[in-house]
Amino acid sequence: MADATAAPLELGLGEAVPVERVGGLVEIAVDAPGAAGATPYTYRLPARLRDVRPGEAVIVPYGRRQALGIVLGPAAPPPDGRPIREVADLVRADGPLLPPLALALARWVSEHYLAPPVATIRSFLPPGLLERLELVAERRPLGADGETIGGGGQPDAGDGAILDQLGRGPRRVRDLESAEGRPAVLRRLRALAAAGIVDLDWTLVGASAGPRYERWVSGAPSPAAAPARLGPRQRAALEELAAAGGPVRAAELAGRHGQATVASLARRGLVDVAVRERPRRPLATRAPGPRGARPPGAALTPEQADAVRVAREAIARRDPTPLLLDGIAGAGKTAVYVEAIAASLADGRPALVLVPEIALATPLVDRLRADLSVELAVVHSGLGAGERADEWRRIRAGAVDVVVGTRAALGVPLDDVGLVVVDEEHEAAYKSDRTPRVQARDAAIRLAELAGAAVVLGSATPAVDSVGHARDGAYRRVVLPSRPAGALPPAVELVDLRAELAAGNRGLISARLATALAALDLDGGERAILVINRRGSASVVLCRDCGHVQACPECGRPLVFHQAGYTLRCHHCGSAAPLAARCPACRSPRIRYLGGGTERLEREIRDRFPGLRVGRLDRDVAERRGAADRVLDAFAAGRLDVLVGTSLVAKGLDVPEVALVGVVSADVALNLPDERAAERTYQLLVQAIGRAGRRTSARPGLGIVQTYQPDHPAIRAVVDGDRDAFYDAELDLRRAFGSPPFGRLVKLTVALPEREAAERAAREMADELRRRAEASASAGEPPVRVIGPAPAFVARRAGRWRFHLVLRGTDPVALLDPIPVPPWSVDVDPESLL
Repeated sequence: MADATAAPLELGLGEAVPVERVGGLVEIAVDAPGAAGATPYTYRLPARLRDVRPGEAVIVPYGRRQALGIVLGPAAPPPDGRPIREVADLVRADGPLLPPLALALARWVSEHYLAPPVATIRSFLPPGLLERLELVAERRPLGADGETIGGGGQPDAGDGAILDQLGRGPRRVRDLESAEGRPAVLRRLRALAAAGIVDLDWTLVGASAGPRYERWVSGAPSPAAAPARLGPRQRAALEELAAAGGPVRAAELAGRHGQATVASLARRGLVDVAVRERPRRPLATRAPGPRGARPPGAALTPEQADAVRVAREAIARRDPTPLLLDGIAGAGKTAVYVEAIAASLADGRPALVLVPEIALATPLVDRLRADLSVELAVVHSGLGAGERADEWRRIRAGAVDVVVGTRAALGVPLDDVGLVVVDEEHEAAYKSDRTPRVQARDAAIRLAELAGAAVVLGSATPAVDSVGHARDGAYRRVVLPSRPAGALPPAVELVDLRAELAAGNRGLISARLATALAALDLDGGERAILVINRRGSASVVLCRDCGHVQACPECGRPLVFHQAGYTLRCHHCGSAAPLAARCPACRSPRIRYLGGGTERLEREIRDRFPGLRVGRLDRDVAERRGAADRVLDAFAAGRLDVLVGTSLVAKGLDVPEVALVGVVSADVALNLPDERAAERTYQLLVQAIGRAGRRTSARPGLGIVQTYQPDHPAIRAVVDGDRDAFYDAELDLRRAFGSPPFGRLVKLTVALPEREAAERAAREMADELRRRAEASASAGEPPVRVIGPAPAFVARRAGRWRFHLVLRGTDPVALLDPIPVPPWSVDVDPESLL
């Protein structure tokens, strides 16, 4: 056997790095409690594991136990000269769990966002894949002389019972039976393995994520050639098989002719029964439809053609410089995506398309299936564990041309990528609020750099950061200023809600919006979308007598009333509570509901306009499997006249018949204490209004914005259509404060059950970081400002008090060495400072 130190390991994108340079050492992400640091561990490869590759799973000693680990690549000897332990075994998983490209991206995510490597790898794999290890025993084959091939020993007399059980194929060790008990079974198996009679292998057993199998029946002779002594059901089953001309599912055949009939035919050798994998396909039951597809033969606009040219050139040159596709809503960005995907596939390389929300995946998939004849896979957290696992296996096998998904699709096992598309690139949903706290848009750009792929960032309202990068020349930018086919942009009207209140209107619908709803041409197919960025029926439930507000006992935030189930729910931690019949503080029965959300708006529309068919789409609806697709399909097909929803209905929805969009309350997030509040409000309003008036018509669409702050700059920019003025003002503010794209941010949060302890820990951390910042500045490094500590916007969540620190500078991450550990959480490049 060759020395393991001479065996090469694959690193990154296939670069061979001989292990002998680093003494046969490898870096391993260990999956065990206590191994949650952001730094991988170093182990030595034994000679028998010379073929282990990066991305493969292994068993390693960790403390006094054995743990699962993922090989990351070669390692250098530790500088302190401490003893290095040896990898114990390889886990059988049919090769690396992650191909080189996905593994390289996982390493970057771990290092950039200061996340434990194994946490990042887990986020790239189907749920449950790393949850359970099984030790599997298999008897080696016997030769013609009855001896074990390659074996050098003889079994003991007591091994017979175990070997008999292994004669039927590989078995899990925990399933083997012995009168001597479990320890004796393992002891005998290890002796048989040492003698070369049995192979013992660790195998990954995905929790509820394994392949699904079914039986198929085939091989039926001609009914005329069948034996004469057959019952009528048996002969009928043979006739059906002959007519089918191929295999038939055993379950279907047994359902029509009986299970005993199929079993009898199999025993008599008249049919063959084979077991096949039955993949779970999320799109299997969804017929391809032309929703939103470009009309056949429709020409691209000059601006679209220019964007396609830039994308094709980047694909051909393997140039990862981002292309910012800045097009107004309805300008035809998806048509550019389609042409770019086709170019990548023509180059022999698959494409990855990211969307910010699950609800946006299906409309885009419908469009791609209508315009491209390709093999698609869908990946998002709304799929079942088995569906995600099957899609992952299809992608890993190279059977997929285009992957469409949310940020959960970021680490799919594509061997190569020619194009990465990030649709609605400005969306905050691309930022994860759990470890690893990855920004999927930024990680997608890094993936393109690693793969040498083109990357297209599309939005009608690009992130301020992205516009800044484009103005600085770091991104290319193509603007799509108009809609194709002559469709006019919608007109925008403002409604001052202060005047509505003065007139006595306490409802959610202003008089102007009610008039516009009544004027919809339902016979002509016109439809409306109403946006209110709040769920529930009432935002606050209080006592009329003492003013007590029912709040979450864990977070201290007001509970939101939901008509469905007549319950109160916390939108921060998810806890629910029954509605109190009497005030908990003064026992008064006079309970009042203030504010409103999607449920109340839906009910108000139904009450005032009984002739309108109304549907609702918000997070509560989207959490129910398939519910979002059903609502969107019904609206697109004209079975609904009005769609009420949160920001989910303001993104990526292309229904040409939408003539009216009403933003019921534009002020929900406008005054939050966050530097992106104005940007988020501007983006929501522009995106929502952009759903209107997409079909060519003499009557343009209409957007109505209801607000208490009609003079706010963000709202004025929407009404006046002055996007450049908005971006100019926002970039000036970012430059003054050193915020992205002119600097970087890191947010640290401590969470403890006692408020005093949390505040004390925050002060101590702030003092330490300020000392580090002063030392760094003295050494000539770029300055870093330490801001805080301050209570978080949601000061108490899930029973813990939370305090924030914010680091601003060119490289604030440099101060975090060592990285803070629990109860601290670290958010690199945070999307919000709340």
